[in-house]
Amino acid sequence: MRIGTTLTNYTINKQKTIQGASGTFTGLLNDIAVACKRIADLVNKGDLIGVLGAVESENVQGEQQKKLDVISNDLMIEALQHNGHIAGLASEEMDAIHHLPDHARRGSYLVLCDPLDGSSNIDVNVSVGTIFSILKAPEDVQNPAEADFLKPGAEQVAAGYCLYGPATILVLTTGDGVSMFTLNRDFGEFLLTREHVGIPEETSEFAINMSYRRHWDAPIERYISECLAGKEGERGRDFNMRWVASMVAEVHRILTRGGVFMYPGDRRLEAAGKAGKLRLMYEANPMAMIVEQAGGAATTGTRRILDVEPEEIHQRVPVILGSRAEVDRLARYHAESGKG
Repeated sequence: MRIGTTLTNYTINKQKTIQGASGTFTGLLNDIAVACKRIADLVNKGDLIGVLGAVESENVQGEQQKKLDVISNDLMIEALQHNGHIAGLASEEMDAIHHLPDHARRGSYLVLCDPLDGSSNIDVNVSVGTIFSILKAPEDVQNPAEADFLKPGAEQVAAGYCLYGPATILVLTTGDGVSMFTLNRDFGEFLLTREHVGIPEETSEFAINMSYRRHWDAPIERYISECLAGKEGERGRDFNMRWVASMVAEVHRILTRGGVFMYPGDRRLEAAGKAGKLRLMYEANPMAMIVEQAGGAATTGTRRILDVEPEEIHQRVPVILGSRAEVDRLARYHAESGKG
């Protein structure tokens, strides 16, 4: 499509190719875009309007919430629940499924979201973002139950994220490639700036939190040791390490210039009874769909992320995603170690 096309026109043109399309999906994406614009405005103003810092509450994962976590979650609910495009909403910031008001018209989609990924960075002015996943809703259900959301990532209708950085960029896939839209603040529209985004198969960059190295399992330790050995090691080239502590920023870098992102399971998490750190439904599934649609790969180490059958809405999984050659190598190392 023509560079500079608005997000609304982009989705309208996409729906013209789908027999029986009603326009509901275009409306839903517009709702999400509105919420992202409002969150971007708050992130941009920060301390000028007193939205930085923490609140005296924790989310369901036991993580301290930032003011903007709570506000962003409220903005997503406000943007989505009254327009008749969704039947229900699940969020990383809420214990249970959010049911729409009784009088609200029900739509044909379910939305799962992380309203403000990387919010630990917000007080130091580092990029954060919103992640979303869209599923088909069951027919004729007034208030979808948690079980209605528990579908493997391969059944997602669409997935995306919005990066709040020097520019506000919305990245979207509907299952036929990845497109990027940049917010033009002069007139408040997301405009198409990149289409058919592709991740290089090989890379010399990796992203991982090295502070947990003493807890890693053998496949991860093997891979990172080889990277750190540089030209003198088995890989025969130097690698650069990156770590932003914001999954949206990490994945955006990979989409832009390649790389591999790792938040693996480790002995520390296993001792706490957790398979991984990142949430399957709000983070791993949508990002895996985006990465695969851009030609990359995404695995837990032992299986494709999009094939994982979810057991509960806040389920955690190990995540390895990015350039296909590196992800395949890491999967091979897991297989050779017998891990899993």
